[in-house]
Amino acid sequence: MEVRIGVQNCAREISFESSMTADQIVEAVRASRSADVLELADDKGGRIIVPSAAVGYVTTGAEKKGGVGFGAQ
Repeated sequence: MEVRIGVQNCAREISFESSMTADQIVEAVRASRSADVLELADDKGGRIIVPSAAVGYVTTGAEKKGGVGFGAQ
């Protein structure tokens, strides 16, 4: 799913694809309120770390569904 993080005092948002579910992202954002940083994982094995005090907003796109295709016969 696509995740976008708005950072205070920064004109551009952080945008990445993640295999985390929407519930996992919401839980990470909630946990970051009592911690120093928001830490999320992207699809490529990287980590996105943002200071909690600087997070303006976090949005998620629709969760990825399995693709539908046609098999060769």
